[in-house]
Parts: sequence; structure tokens; C-alpha cells
Amino acid sequence: MALGMLGRMLARHLAAPREGYGHGPSSRPQLLLATLRRGDVLLVEGTSRFASAIKYLTQSTWSHAALCLGTETDGGEPMFVDADINEGVRTVPLSGFGDLHVRICRPVGLSPAEIERVAGFMLARLGDSYDLKNVLDLARYLLRYPPVPDPMKRRMLALGSGEPTRAICSTLLAQAFDSVRYPILPEIELLDTATPAGRRSYEEILHIRHYSLYVPRDFDVSPFFQVVKPRIEAGFDFRRLRWSGR
Repeated sequence: MALGMLGRMLARHLAAPREGYGHGPSSRPQLLLATLRRGDVLLVEGTSRFASAIKYLTQSTWSHAALCLGTETDGGEPMFVDADINEGVRTVPLSGFGDLHVRICRPVGLSPAEIERVAGFMLARLGDSYDLKNVLDLARYLLRYPPVPDPMKRRMLALGSGEPTRAICSTLLAQAFDSVRYPILPEIELLDTATPAGRRSYEEILHIRHYSLYVPRDFDVSPFFQVVKPRIEAGFDFRRLRWSGR
């Protein structure tokens, strides 16, 4: 009980925004509204103490990830499923991310039925708690960043409780896409095989990485997710830009 209360106190402290952090929005809300689709992953550059720890450990701009559910009505605001440090797994509108810097990552080749399965997996976890043990693990890194090699930083984010009713944003998304066997950043094994002609060729075999090892940046660097930029999708023409002093 005492440990849970401490975790909740830390969660509130870590979720508090920090002034002067983040880059601000790179696209107008109207462009985001016109571009987002059901099944898209929205990466967010948070400004909280917690976000700072995630960005440091992952050496990335992105501290949070959420799945787009699309809109219920034409012209409506897109809804997302995400895992919030205070509220747990919930639905939140696009406006819930405020004026934060975001990026759209779109899975390529999923059928409508497979997108529904991914969305259904996320919706089935609504109400689950955030993995507060993960919060406790990350809190110490805010006090003193550990001088450890880069390969170990990912492992530090896999120290959570492992309870099925607890999640963090990127691990929940990784589980959802794994439910349809869609890759994010799989481990790739190259098998060297001899051909009848004596030449050598390589055959790739993908191994699904454990969901607890995924972080928000993995969706950005994944070769299987398309980075969708609203300004370009809307028909960008650099000749129409107005520059100051010209």
C-alpha cells in the first residue's frame, strides 16, 4: 500500500510540465485532422520530467506514443488510446496533446480487418493502470543520469512489474501490433545458404522482439512504418512560401 502511494506521488511529480522544453507543434491542427487515419501511431515530444527521462534514455525526440482510432463523425476530432502515467490506459482526443510536437507513423499494408484487431486490442486494455514500477525505475535517472553504454539503456526501460493489467505506452502498442504479427523493429537473422551453382545468398528471418523492449522512437526508425508529414500530404509547394526580407 505504501509503495503504491509513493508511486502515485512520484507519478504526479514526474508528469508535471517543465517550462521551456520541447519544440512546439510542427503542423497546424487542421492539417493533422486531415491527415490522421485509424491505426496511425502518433509520437509525442512531451515536456514533463518523465518525458525528459524517456528522451534521455532513448536518445530520441519522442517520449510518448498513442494509437489513433480515427473520428466517429465527419469533421470530428480524432481519438487516441494511450497509457497515461496518472490515468492509466484511456482514450483522449487530439487536443489532449495540446501544442506539443508530434509525428505520424503509419503501418504499411495492414488490411481494415487487421487495423480493427490492433484497435480492439488497445481498447480492451482501457482502465488498466500505468506500470508504476517503471515510474520508480525511471525516477532515479532524473536525479542522476547513469553513465552506462547505449545498449543497456533499452534494458533499463524493461524493468517494469510485468503484470498483465499494467502497461506503458510503447509496450502496449508493441503488443497490439504483435497481435497481428506486424513488425516494428524485429531482430533480423541472416542465414548464409549455398545455392546449387555454388554462389552464396542470404535469407532473412525476422524474430519478434519482446514487447517490453520497445520505446516510442522505435516506431519512428522502423522500416515498416511510414512517416507521414501533414504539410506534404496537403500539397506542399515551396514556391508559395513567403520569406522575410525578400
